[in-house]
Amino acid sequence: MDLSLNKQPWYVQAGLFVALAIGGVAAFYYFYATPVMAEQATQQTQIDALKAANRKAMTVAGKLSQFRAQVADLQKQLDRLRAVLPEEKDFGDLLRSLQTLAMQSNLTIRLFTPAPVVVKPMHAEWPINVELDGTYHNLGMFFDRISRFSRIINVGGVRIRAKDKPDPNSSIQVALVATTFVLIDAAKPAAGVTK
Repeated sequence: MDLSLNKQPWYVQAGLFVALAIGGVAAFYYFYATPVMAEQATQQTQIDALKAANRKAMTVAGKLSQFRAQVADLQKQLDRLRAVLPEEKDFGDLLRSLQTLAMQSNLTIRLFTPAPVVVKPMHAEWPINVELDGTYHNLGMFFDRISRFSRIINVGGVRIRAKDKPDPNSSIQVALVATTFVLIDAAKPAAGVTK
C-alpha cells in the first residue's frame, strides 16, 4: 500500500494538514504558552505587590518632613523636661542654684548636706538637708522662688525656730529637707546614683 501524501485525495490531505496544525498548536500551547502565561501571572502579582508597596512608600516619604518636624518638637520637649528632671545629679549646680535663690531672698545658707539617694523604679530621690538664717518674709520669698524653679525641688521637714539673739535681717533659723529628683535611664544608670 502506498502511503504517499500526493496520491491521497485532497480532503485527506487537508484533514491531515488540519490535524497536524491542531497538534502543533496544542503542543505549542501545552509546552510553551502555558508555562509562560503562568510565569507572567506570577510576575504580574509581584508587580502589583511592588506597586502597592511603592504607593505606600511614597505616602510615607510625603510625610517624612512632617515626621522630622515632630521629632524636632519632641526633642525640644525632652530637653525642657530634662531641665525639670535631669538624668544626672550635679551637686555643684544644685548648690549654686539654691545659693542663688537664697541670696535673692536675703537668706543665708548655714548648712548644705546631701543625704543618701533613695532609688525608685523610674527615678532617684536626692534629699539635701539645708539650714537657713533670715526672716519669715524672706523664707516665704525663698519658697516662692523654689516653686517657680525650672528643676523639681520638693521642700519638706521644715522646722522654724526663733533665734536667741535676733537682728532685723535674721530673726529665725530654718532647717528643711530639699528633695530633688534624678531620672533613671533603664539603658544606662545615672552617674552618681547607686542602687
